[in-house]
Amino acid sequence: MADIAMVFHWGPSDMDPMPLDELMDWRERARQRHEAKPKR
Repeated sequence: MADIAMVFHWGPSDMDPMPLDELMDWRERARQRHEAKPKR
């Protein structure tokens, strides 16, 4: 959930209602978005 919060700026209250499989999908999207950023 920390990955999702960091990338999408969502708080716990945004994620609490989501089922686990949806959170897993969003976590994968967060990983992809984070890895797509150019390294400095």
